[in-house]
Amino acid sequence: MRIALLSDVHGNPIALDAVLADVQAQGGVDTYWVLGDLAAIGYDPVGALERLAGLPNVRCARGNTDRYVVTGERPNPAFAAVESDLRLLPLLVDVAQSFAWTQGAVAATGWLDWLAALPFEQRAVLPDGARLLGVHASPGSDERGVHPGLSDAELKSLFADCAADLVCVGHTHWPMELHVDSVHVVNLGSVSNPLPPDLRASYIILEADDAGYRLQQRRVDYDHQAVIAAAQQVRHPVAGYIARYMLGQRRAGWMQK
Repeated sequence: MRIALLSDVHGNPIALDAVLADVQAQGGVDTYWVLGDLAAIGYDPVGALERLAGLPNVRCARGNTDRYVVTGERPNPAFAAVESDLRLLPLLVDVAQSFAWTQGAVAATGWLDWLAALPFEQRAVLPDGARLLGVHASPGSDERGVHPGLSDAELKSLFADCAADLVCVGHTHWPMELHVDSVHVVNLGSVSNPLPPDLRASYIILEADDAGYRLQQRRVDYDHQAVIAAAQQVRHPVAGYIARYMLGQRRAGWMQK
């Protein structure tokens, strides 16, 4: 059994195509698991969804930005925070415009129901009996993510009672691998919106048989300047925000505390 596990495509078909080509170059897989944040914040949300839905034996889970697109909920800053600090107003406007743009594109092309139907998680039992869980951020949450800034106590609280031996997540865009008690935790990183110092797309190939499972971390380069140009061409409302990711000028939120 071979599974390609990826997350955080963020409406970026250029990065996704590079990853899918790399999967084929590695001999292909039996199935794809895509763990959320599929459409929002990218220059072509519909193109990304079309490619993902067309993959053979694909299994997807929803991420927090998928939920925002479907429900109209929005990430921070909240209105109350903006009222207390008007310096946050430009960020509030950017967030509102970006998600409204994505929601309009997805709804107009008939993909909103597909996105709304995504399950919260994916589960499977591997050939050796290991229980695999795929979820966007962490078991029970699409926003509490895994990153190097978490304490041992925080990690234990995230994965207690997860009923899995191997848990694969995304959300923070930070590739990492660790063990939390008896749970093997792997953050896949991100297909799009990379974090420095390594701006390549990140994903995992899992190989499993009766003897156990093995994980191969893959890094794939793609044309960041082409992504910037595409965002500008479609007049994406936060093209500058996308460009800062592509140029390595954004860091993970937990690093900015």
